[in-house]
Amino acid sequence: MGDNAAVKNLHRQVFDVSADVAPAWSTCFDDDGRLKRTGTAWTASAHIIAAVIGPELLSLAWATAQLGWIAGPTALFLFSIVTYYTSTLLAACYRSGDRANGERNYTYMDAVSSNLGGMKVKICGWTQYLNLFGVAIGYTTAASTSMMAVKRSNCFHASGGKKDPCKISSTPFMLAFGAAEILFSQIPDFNQIKWLSIVAAVMSFTYSSICLGLGIAKIAESGKFKGNLTGISIGTVTETQKVWRSFQALGDIAFAYSYSLILVEIQDTLKSPPSESKTMKKATLVSVSVTTLFYMLCGCFGYAAFGDLTPGNLLTGFGFYNPFWLLDIANVAIVVHLVCAYQVYCQPLFAFVEKTAAEWFPDSEFIKKEYKIPTPIPGFSHFRLNFFRLVWRILFVILTIVISMLMPFFNGVVRILGAFGFGLLTVYFPVEIYIVKKKIPKWSTRWMSLQILSAACLVISIAAVTGSFAGLVEDLKSYKPFKSSY
Repeated sequence: MGDNAAVKNLHRQVFDVSADVAPAWSTCFDDDGRLKRTGTAWTASAHIIAAVIGPELLSLAWATAQLGWIAGPTALFLFSIVTYYTSTLLAACYRSGDRANGERNYTYMDAVSSNLGGMKVKICGWTQYLNLFGVAIGYTTAASTSMMAVKRSNCFHASGGKKDPCKISSTPFMLAFGAAEILFSQIPDFNQIKWLSIVAAVMSFTYSSICLGLGIAKIAESGKFKGNLTGISIGTVTETQKVWRSFQALGDIAFAYSYSLILVEIQDTLKSPPSESKTMKKATLVSVSVTTLFYMLCGCFGYAAFGDLTPGNLLTGFGFYNPFWLLDIANVAIVVHLVCAYQVYCQPLFAFVEKTAAEWFPDSEFIKKEYKIPTPIPGFSHFRLNFFRLVWRILFVILTIVISMLMPFFNGVVRILGAFGFGLLTVYFPVEIYIVKKKIPKWSTRWMSLQILSAACLVISIAAVTGSFAGLVEDLKSYKPFKSSY
């Protein structure tokens, strides 16, 4: 791919390295001239788990309640199988040509460009980066919701359980979250955030385990499993509402498994040998297996605990009663997770904008020049300051905060993003790229199987998008901008 060759030449020029001395510098740089990658299957798994097990886990009990004991767990399982399979297809396309020595595709767009080209590259780019932007907005909203829950809980108990309204605005909490993201957004690139992903993964397991434990405790307290085979009962909701809610539930589940939009970027952090595709497939198997286990447990036990009354955010179903300190820990873990996971999703978007700006203005020192700032932090001798990165990333975070204040929806935004991105980024593009790369003959059995899979998932995505918009319309009926409270 032409861009890869250009990058390789650029690095050789910057470091004044000729092909004759390549063996001497190969211990510090990879075959493309970039600094040696150090990622492993475990760091890739941490990135994936940080991206996948997020606040959307809290809505899976609600999704299971809409679909019932048969369709709910079945949907969770099938989405996991499809996600794993199509992720392995995409992972096989990280390099063009030979999977061990072919030219690298640094981003999802690069993979589409080198295999499909044309208008599909633009469609992929718009879909991917709009999704990443949307996730940033959704995470800001979700973090403020969890922070407000902690404040509300403490307020409730400080008043002795009296009917104290404890009205709390989300604005200060969104600003606090934004301040943290402004700081972390100055981390230069994806290769340097693996410690954030590890922290996020630990926090994911923390609040997932608390949700599971509280669900089991509530079942033990009531002495029975609630729910039924077909989901929420007609009467609790109308027949029309049940249809829309079932579609919305599919949107929740789709978003819960959506990480393919950053899969190639994660794969670009991996060292080789072994080949990046082999390592990525191992990381995908581990992370999807662990994720599905937690999704099944939290979704099913949450539904069994609450039945038809299962809330959209599982933690809110436990109220503000004892053990309130455990709920506070879960909500704090969610906030810490979101602070870290925000960067996992945003770093690819940051890199795209900065690369594009450098191509448009190749002679601009404001965009390209970096300044080494000494730091007293052990292991970090200096910080690389770039003024364009500093300014644009701060403006980006501010923009996500402002939009979050205008649209503090949780489930509605999550469903639309999940449904929209799942059909294209998780299924369609990986299938099309793989067919081209492997030169699978048209109308062959394998080609037909892949096309049927893609078409079926497209139908599911359309249904989920439709239901998600219906849910968003309901949210809009009771919302006033900048006046959200809890």
